[in-house]
Amino acid sequence: MFSSTVEVLQNIIDGAIDGENRAEGESAYEGLTSFEFVFILHLEKETMEITDKLCQALQSQSQDILNAMHLVSSTKALIQKFRDDGWDGLLTTVISFCEKHRIDVLDMNARYVGRRGRARNQPDNVTNEHHYRVNIFYATIDSQLQELNYRFNEDAMELLRLSSALEPREALKSFRISDLCLLVKNFYPQDFTDYDKQVLEKELYHFEHNVVQDPEFKKLKSLSELSQWLVRTGNSEHYKLVYRMVILVLTLPVSTATTERAFSAMKLVKTELRNKMEDDFLNDSLMLYIEKDIASTFSLDSIVDDFEDLKERRVPFS
Repeated sequence: MFSSTVEVLQNIIDGAIDGENRAEGESAYEGLTSFEFVFILHLEKETMEITDKLCQALQSQSQDILNAMHLVSSTKALIQKFRDDGWDGLLTTVISFCEKHRIDVLDMNARYVGRRGRARNQPDNVTNEHHYRVNIFYATIDSQLQELNYRFNEDAMELLRLSSALEPREALKSFRISDLCLLVKNFYPQDFTDYDKQVLEKELYHFEHNVVQDPEFKKLKSLSELSQWLVRTGNSEHYKLVYRMVILVLTLPVSTATTERAFSAMKLVKTELRNKMEDDFLNDSLMLYIEKDIASTFSLDSIVDDFEDLKERRVPFS
């Protein structure tokens, strides 16, 4: 891919008719074949490979809290290990790549000079190694760690840990009733009344005895499957407090996919011609667009029938 891109730029430079196109091509070629570009390219590749599993888990439509919690911990550990031990390996890879593609390799002990020449405020004692190791390598990794620590702080990790007690796989190992009571107390105090909190523990004991021990329960693999199974078997009515917890945990902001799709859809739905669209109509339109796979399963006749069944409707049918 790199060689092909370089070849295309060379063809653009050689075939340029006017000086402006040639200058743009030469500038892009100079940047692409610089040691700094190659170094940053490989640094991004290494960090993205470390965070890829976590990104995929967070963007998945189906919530897997237990897996996400483990991936957060392992991703932090791997990034820290890369910061502590990854410099020599990364530099060796970059130098090997440069030699393969005939790109000038910098002397790490020489004084650093930027691509556009020495900046006025650039210290004379900054070496290439200091610039690439401290200003780029450490700075990039530290920003990744800071972002992970910000998004998954102690409170967030505690929320994930307590919520994982509802995961079928965890429940089969050990149904942590105390953790679930603590989950409601610390994170959902407004969603349960004082009376609900009093009877919750007893309901959880019944749930453990009658539901967790059910052979069908052992076949469940995720929290979303559990919620569907509870509704299908009627247990959502028998254990309303537990089901309420399941629904609340399913709305955890662990997945970013829905948010990303919503912003992308908003640009398509709320155009300049529709800029006066009210919030309710916008929300309904976005829901249909984002969940179009589900919406496509509804027939027009079923929609008309549901509308006719409404007691109050704006447009009377003739």
